Amino acid sequence: MHHNLLLILALLFVVFLLVMLAQRIKVAYPIFLDIAGLGISFIPGMPVLHLDPDLIFLIFLPPLLYEAAWYTSWNDFWKWKRPIALLAFGLVFFTSTVIAYTSASLIPGFTLALGFLLGGIVSPPDAVAAATVLKGMKVPKRVLTILEGESLVNDASSLIVFKFALATVLTGAFSMQEATGQFFLVAGMGVVIGLAGAHVMYFIHRFLPTTPAIDAALTVMTPYILFLAAEQFHYSGVMAVVSGGLFISWRSHEIFKTGSTRLNMLGVWTTLIFVMNALVFVLIGLELPEIIHGLGEYSIWDGIRYGLIISAITIALRFLWVYPAAFVPRWLSARIRKDPSPGWKGPLVIGWAGMRGVVSLATALSIPLLMDGNAFPHRNIIIFITFVVIFITLVVQGLTLPFIIKFIKIEEIDNIARSEEQQTGIQLKLDELALAIINQHHLNKTKENELVGFYKDGLESNITEGRKQLASLECNETEIEEIHVYQHVLLDIYAAQRKELFKLRKGKFYSDEEIRKAELQLDLNELKITGAGH
Repeated sequence: MHHNLLLILALLFVVFLLVMLAQRIKVAYPIFLDIAGLGISFIPGMPVLHLDPDLIFLIFLPPLLYEAAWYTSWNDFWKWKRPIALLAFGLVFFTSTVIAYTSASLIPGFTLALGFLLGGIVSPPDAVAAATVLKGMKVPKRVLTILEGESLVNDASSLIVFKFALATVLTGAFSMQEATGQFFLVAGMGVVIGLAGAHVMYFIHRFLPTTPAIDAALTVMTPYILFLAAEQFHYSGVMAVVSGGLFISWRSHEIFKTGSTRLNMLGVWTTLIFVMNALVFVLIGLELPEIIHGLGEYSIWDGIRYGLIISAITIALRFLWVYPAAFVPRWLSARIRKDPSPGWKGPLVIGWAGMRGVVSLATALSIPLLMDGNAFPHRNIIIFITFVVIFITLVVQGLTLPFIIKFIKIEEIDNIARSEEQQTGIQLKLDELALAIINQHHLNKTKENELVGFYKDGLESNITEGRKQLASLECNETEIEEIHVYQHVLLDIYAAQRKELFKLRKGKFYSDEEIRKAELQLDLNELKITGAGH
């Protein structure tokens, strides 16, 4: 056990180095994770890990789904609910069905139930992969919202398909009418349990004397609690996690009121999800040799051939669905036609961004080892095909997507204010509110208390500066460069101030607590410019 743990830690360290390399050469890190998982399987002498499939499903999927829900904008999600639903439900069922019938006819010994099992695994694209590839690129807000929303909901729908297919394989019984009714019952009650559990966690966060550390720990516990509570009653734990995550995210401004709490949770969740992504690919790397060895009647070349065919079908099906889903509703509804047309470029990006990732891999690894005391039928070939599909979609689509975006020169579709304009406008509103409060309730204190007076003067200066920035943003692109130069000057100053704080800490003249407070303020100031994702 100690040896295996040390090995996993060493492999994780190597994977982290590869991720640093990926950032250095500006390649999406999930691509390197996939390559690392494949590379680990070729290292001679690697021990084979035997992990409980149920444990894989329980440990990895709840936090991955919860994190996706947490960073989903409910307003944007609801605005584009129609295309999101068409992709997250319609495309998932369409892909699962086609993959089911194709694999049942293509792979010897494959049943239709096993085909639906494979379809449920490979049908959902990965939000982390798409977001990482598209980071820093000029992509319409609508496209990003649809991709994020789709990935959130299609994880839930595909996992429900997976669960039903798995139950069919294990029991040998299937009724479409009964399955349809069960689907809505299982999903609907999962949402009810998720919202109920989220309300309980909401009251705990808001009304009990929690600390930033406790808040962060509770947010890590929440997806597991929601998942297990729903599964205990044989309802969808996946839908419980997704619905609960959306609710907590929506009410987060009421729950987490301090900057330290939010920054602490950001650090915890960023680290947790990154390590989980890396760990899943390390585990598949350690299991891949045994999976290949256990292919049985299939050769490795058979597995690669099946994987390539399934990959090509999943990519083609996405395009066959995306373009009709984008334009047919516009032809049928005058209300939908009021929105700007997506053109051909938006659907092209959405179609090519369907990269599979860690959720598909974790789901494949969760297939039981045994059925009725015997080995689960075709488990290894299903996992192998899943890995091939992930590899093809991540590496091929992930590496080519940035070039496609640059080549087609896609532009913003909707009338959306630029990020700089929105940030300046928000800060201006906050400063105006603060000044109004001082003028209405604390005006006398500005004369009695020098610090309050300085604060009032600073607010007035910030408001004047903010209005000038908004005016320049509304004029032309040339003047925006002045804002960028100004921001670079501030970032240089903040970097120098960090070094100075380091010197002050070494000098031991100021307490570490006060230096940490100064560092936190620098973090907050920098976030105003760089955003939380940097």
